[in-house]
Amino acid sequence: MIEINVSYEGQLRTRATHGPSKCELITDAPVDNHGKGESFSPTDLVATALATCMATVIGIVGERKQLDLAGMKVHVEKHMSDDAPRRIVRLPVIIDLPLPPNHPDRAMLEAAALTCPVHQSVHPAIDKPVTFNWNGEE
Repeated sequence: MIEINVSYEGQLRTRATHGPSKCELITDAPVDNHGKGESFSPTDLVATALATCMATVIGIVGERKQLDLAGMKVHVEKHMSDDAPRRIVRLPVIIDLPLPPNHPDRAMLEAAALTCPVHQSVHPAIDKPVTFNWNGEE
């Protein structure tokens, strides 16, 4: 169990403190939802959690297999609904890996990304297509 404590600072801003590390992050409501948009919104953090989780589990597998994944990039887009209730409807992800397309661990690395805890936790009604780009030299 990990504790995260959140303080509401007013003007649609929160400060979250990670219990174990005491690291802090600030959220703001987006401009299109009455906020300042000066930091990640709560729904931005959902998209960020998905991308960083996928990168992390790929990294875990890569370290276990002694693969150099430095330079891997993950891009995620957050698409919100046009109707009520306001919600995330789509999180397309593009993962650029610095390995060749014929790498022997390709299937294992792709499976790791698709079974990361956040990908498995995001509601199934949210469309979350994943594109893998294998950019290394063969």
